[in-house]
Amino acid sequence: MIPKLPHHLSFPDPSLASEEGLVAFGGDLSPSRLMLAYRMGIFPWYSANDPILWWSPDPRLILELDGFKLSRSLRKNMAHFEIRFDTNFAQVVRECSMAPRKGQKGSWIVPEMIEAYEVLHTLGHAHSVEAYQEGTLVGGLYGVSVGGVFCGESMFAKVSNASKVAFAVLVDHLQEWGYDFIDCQVPTAHLKSLGAKEVSRKEFLKRLNVSCEDISLENCWI
Repeated sequence: MIPKLPHHLSFPDPSLASEEGLVAFGGDLSPSRLMLAYRMGIFPWYSANDPILWWSPDPRLILELDGFKLSRSLRKNMAHFEIRFDTNFAQVVRECSMAPRKGQKGSWIVPEMIEAYEVLHTLGHAHSVEAYQEGTLVGGLYGVSVGGVFCGESMFAKVSNASKVAFAVLVDHLQEWGYDFIDCQVPTAHLKSLGAKEVSRKEFLKRLNVSCEDISLENCWI
């Protein structure tokens, strides 16, 4: 039985998740609940007309910052984009919600999810990395910062390599700021090609717990 979240602010132990990684359902997308979830290694992922579903998959995909694979072709492409941080968060999230995904119909970034992450951004917890060409937003990504971990949520690209360049610049800045790693959540071939690797949920939660102790890194985005 997958537990339903109570009205008070709490989550079940993520190590007790189902085989698929489902921890619980229900609750809300309030800033306090979302941030508690991220600090516990849990994130929301559900479709329209479904209850809110909370996940902590095993294995987990992470990117060690020194393990990012920057190809020669991507390095050459970096000069073709202007990268900005947190200047157009709302549009990045909306573009991610509209980006076509192979094998998927619709988007898990439903309207209430967009609203919730915009609130997190206002509070300084959620951030965007944006790629521009001639002043036009052509790609980017967004995620949530918890201690020394950046939890990536989604990315989009309207121009080839736009999101990859944004990701590469993000990795560079996170290294400079002293972050530990990027949480890429669910394994994908695309992220693995950039250097992401699978770790057990047990290892991930252990490292996350240590990284969350350093809240000072969240001020790097200001």
